[in-house]
Amino acid sequence: MANQNTSNRVLLVEGESDKHVVRRLCNRYPDFQIVDDDDDRLEFRSPESESSEWQTIDILNRVNVEQLLESINVEIKVSGRQAVGILVDANDNLRSRWDAVGYRLRMAKIQFPQFPESAGTIIEGKPRVGIWLMPDNESSGELEDFVVKMIPDGDPVWPLSQQYIDGIPTDNRKFTEKKMLRAKLYAWLAARRDPKQMGSAILSHDLKVDGPLCQDFVDWLIKLFK
Repeated sequence: MANQNTSNRVLLVEGESDKHVVRRLCNRYPDFQIVDDDDDRLEFRSPESESSEWQTIDILNRVNVEQLLESINVEIKVSGRQAVGILVDANDNLRSRWDAVGYRLRMAKIQFPQFPESAGTIIEGKPRVGIWLMPDNESSGELEDFVVKMIPDGDPVWPLSQQYIDGIPTDNRKFTEKKMLRAKLYAWLAARRDPKQMGSAILSHDLKVDGPLCQDFVDWLIKLFK
């Protein structure tokens, strides 16, 4: 069931890591701000608006992709809702994930395109609906694949982190082959001055936010929530 106390702009995410990465990334851009570190909201000011008033975006953690998908129809039908963003991992099969989102949107009477847009999909209407498939709307993968692109070019620890994980004998690995990149990223995060989660590494500027993929993502949010 939707929370009737949420704002008229919501972003649905799969988990806490997604929420923190989005909030910390956006907070590095001038059109967004975090008012309270302890809540789930972002403040947003559209560059297209003549008003200087900040609007609220609620980032709703649905815990897992199944619950997120089940919530789409409900959230879209909330009275007064202006925009709904859907942020999900493509995982192993981008086409399958796209079709799963499309099925829920068609149930809500939303016209759904056949293919995702590379810079994020936006469907105009009431409400406006946006879909971003992590990492880049074109590849299989997840949030960590997006964040790896934020490691600064030439970072000396990144190749060492990759070598460390690659050097663990297969029989001693507690992770699957599909999670290799995630393991390498967390090895890199462990080597920070203050070992951090992904969102905290953005806050401390250990991760860069000015690359083309980050810019595409932020531009998608701006167009969606304008």
